[in-house]
Amino acid sequence: MTNLNNQHIAPIVGSTCKVLSPATVANVVCGFDILGFALNEPNDIITLSISNGPGVTIINADDFNLPTKAEDNVSGAALIALLEETPDVQGFTLISEKTIKPGSGIGSSAASAAGVVVAANHLLGNRFSKADLVRFAMFGEKVASGVKHADNIAPCIYGGVTLIRSIYPLDIVSLQAPLLHVTVVHPQIEVRTADARQILRQKVLLKDAIKQWGNIAGLVAGLLQGDYDLIGRSLEDVIIEPVRSILIPGFDEVKKRCKEAGALGGGISGSGPSIFMLSKDAATAAAVEKEMAAVFTRIGIAYHTHLTTINSEGAKVVPL
Repeated sequence: MTNLNNQHIAPIVGSTCKVLSPATVANVVCGFDILGFALNEPNDIITLSISNGPGVTIINADDFNLPTKAEDNVSGAALIALLEETPDVQGFTLISEKTIKPGSGIGSSAASAAGVVVAANHLLGNRFSKADLVRFAMFGEKVASGVKHADNIAPCIYGGVTLIRSIYPLDIVSLQAPLLHVTVVHPQIEVRTADARQILRQKVLLKDAIKQWGNIAGLVAGLLQGDYDLIGRSLEDVIIEPVRSILIPGFDEVKKRCKEAGALGGGISGSGPSIFMLSKDAATAAAVEKEMAAVFTRIGIAYHTHLTTINSEGAKVVPL
């Protein structure tokens, strides 16, 4: 709901703010489209200003050559949705500096869409709730994948681990979690979210659905109870991963070697090609990184890795 108490704040043309918008891991193995968490690294840098002209002007300060037409850009689509409920502002100017590579599987589109609405809300005196911001940002995700999903958007805005209980109506639950170290490997291949969705089965066997429900419930319980063993046992996907993993060379070997190195478990981050693993401590997470690197070095695919933890804040305003 809109915060009516802040509606009297008059936006000032030229006002500018900068936001760090984090990468995210969606699905968290068994929670397809309903679970996600934010990462402390990497982050996109978003600089947004209130403009005196109508619409959204987009300036890309990176080499990804993303669309600058607002309707075709995930940030632009999110801002257009917000502007429809902001009659006292004509438009925005966005400078986008992405470090989260599009198509990486760690929420590049969500970082863009969520980051700009967090920035806009700051410039507007925080008149919108976090749920409102998720609603606006989901228009960006629709541009990226054709579907309004929130499993990357929600943790990017709320921080931490989030559960999307429902999209219609939107119902987001923040979950407490113990300290978890996250290792991510991004093989330098591209898996488009829209393509990764198209290959999924539209029907599943009841026995598979029951197993998946048990894993989702177990993972949520493990997070809330700080039960690392239960978290590890529940990081199993019998519906999505068996299909999507064929798009990622070396996936099965990476998963096997990382668990042997002590990881609790993990799997495909979002639609891939990035793979994430959760560990109880930094030393294990570093050992997991070495195993990931060894696999992709052997099969001859360039890669990037990230050693990080869960970001409890989400997208945040930082000094200009």
